[in-house]
Amino acid sequence: MPEVLAATTPSDAIQATVDAAPQLPGVYCFFADSGAASSRRRVLYVGKANNLRQRLQSYLRAGLAPKTAALMRAACELSTTVTNNENEALLLEQTLIKQHRPRFNVLLRDDKSYPFLHFSDHKDFPYLMVRRGNQVKSGRLFGPYSSGHALRQTLRLLQTVFRIRQCSDDFFANRSRPCLQYQIGRCTAPCVGLISRKDYQHDIEMALQSLRGHNDLVVDLLQQQMDRAAARLDYERAAAIRDRLIALRKVQQQQHVAGQEGQVDVIVAADQYSILCIHHLTIRQGKVTGSKSLFPNGSLTPAPASAAASEQELLEQFISQHYLQGSFCPDMPRELLVNYPLTNRKLLENALEQQQGRRIKIIEQPRGDRAAWLKLAQKNAVQDLLSRLANRRNHYARMLELARQLDMDEPPSRIECFDISHTFGEETVASCVVFGAGGPLKASYRLFNLGTVTSGDDYAAMRQVLTRRFGKATAQDMPDLLLIDGGKGQVMMALQVLAELGIQLVVIGIAKGPTRKAGLERLFVHRQGMSRQASSLLEMHLRPESSALHLIQHLRDESHRFALRHHRKRRAKVRKSSKLEGIQGVGAIRRRELLRFFGSMEAVAGASEYDLARVNGISSNLAAAIYQHFH
Repeated sequence: MPEVLAATTPSDAIQATVDAAPQLPGVYCFFADSGAASSRRRVLYVGKANNLRQRLQSYLRAGLAPKTAALMRAACELSTTVTNNENEALLLEQTLIKQHRPRFNVLLRDDKSYPFLHFSDHKDFPYLMVRRGNQVKSGRLFGPYSSGHALRQTLRLLQTVFRIRQCSDDFFANRSRPCLQYQIGRCTAPCVGLISRKDYQHDIEMALQSLRGHNDLVVDLLQQQMDRAAARLDYERAAAIRDRLIALRKVQQQQHVAGQEGQVDVIVAADQYSILCIHHLTIRQGKVTGSKSLFPNGSLTPAPASAAASEQELLEQFISQHYLQGSFCPDMPRELLVNYPLTNRKLLENALEQQQGRRIKIIEQPRGDRAAWLKLAQKNAVQDLLSRLANRRNHYARMLELARQLDMDEPPSRIECFDISHTFGEETVASCVVFGAGGPLKASYRLFNLGTVTSGDDYAAMRQVLTRRFGKATAQDMPDLLLIDGGKGQVMMALQVLAELGIQLVVIGIAKGPTRKAGLERLFVHRQGMSRQASSLLEMHLRPESSALHLIQHLRDESHRFALRHHRKRRAKVRKSSKLEGIQGVGAIRRRELLRFFGSMEAVAGASEYDLARVNGISSNLAAAIYQHFH
């Protein structure tokens, strides 16, 4: 009889994987136990190593840093993937981080996708549009831009100066007269032939030169065009070119920094009171074209030896996530300036060179103008950190005041607010927004579609959304405070649902005042241990200047905004769709024939099977199906 091996503990399984790990470059992943009901493992941490066995043995030593110790307590499994070299390991690591977003890796806020400018590959008249992400089947991308605001400024410049179309190809192909963009001077109306292909292609080329930072060349070309038009006595065209020159020079004047030239990205990391920040400054032809601060979303990589080590690793993670997760980019600068020496600088440079097909330098101690840019980026990073700290202090002060008003032993660490949104019962949705000790936790926001609720029944909608939220919630997933946008009725419904689920929470309902004026709201409070009767609810009126009331108003307004935005999207989608779209066999051509025959959707809905069958392309069986659909 074969020997039956006992199941190994998670530490034994990890130890066995470490012992069998090769002394080769590669990537390793720590996994958490997702339970027997889940077949998909949850990735906790992804790392790379030039020598897998040496790197993994460091996780089994005594005296681990708290972050690493927490990772090892949560991990139950380890896997490794061998690569040909450390460059491939770096690229694979970033791909896995992007795919799984592990809890113990550095995840920079807004790293899901960066904005790009996309030039289409239309043969005669390409369009220019903004898009997120760098995966396109055709055309050319310029970016990524660190800031959406900087991208919109660039787009406005291109629209004003070069007047390139922004409409889709379908819209472009079906125009019979110029659209509003032509009327306001942001398009040359190629859709109706008001500009030749040659002239439009010339505008495209100048726009591309401007995006590459060659604005001086564009100014010279426009100046020559204006002079030639004036020499031909074509003063209207000369005046139009003059206006474009004025717009371009105005932007140059606003962005120009005297005596500086260059095309670089400046990336600095800063630390204030244990909060890390990374600031990204883009410089094109000596002009600041973008600036943005990012903050780590989640934990730092395990075991930073010091604050400097944390900032070094943050810089490396940003460069990997921002540049290496994309594809070839013509706007990629040849120089990256950083404010800390990087351990993997050569590795990152080789990976960037492999991806871009040209040499990319990472400069740690710049001089001259580049040192001034680095100092400017550091100054911005520190300022944004101080601003974030001030916001956190203000938010925590509000939390303390709310706890005092509610006689809570300590300020709540998690508050959830629910709101119902609909238009006379149409497309009912609900939102859940979450605030933590540091402010809004937008990654925890949730939306609920409540299509099965009776139209206009807010109580039933509140019952359904709370049941769905707390029906399978764990103890670690519970808020300290539940806020309901509504009066006594909504609070009592919430208490009824919580009682059925065996959950005890502090519940607050916020009802608008008699004049619906901010500051006059009434609060209905139910603390733990109170009777679940409506008469036992404590009604409170906080002063309009109370910071606790300001926090509640912020939560209420945020949940209302979040729900209303989703509701408007669903309502617009329904109203833009045809009632005939849900009928099998009725496509766009038959819908057009039905509307052309009957004149309106109401007439189609009221038509008999005999009349429906008279429409061209509608058989008797299809007429019966359409009739059944409306009746």
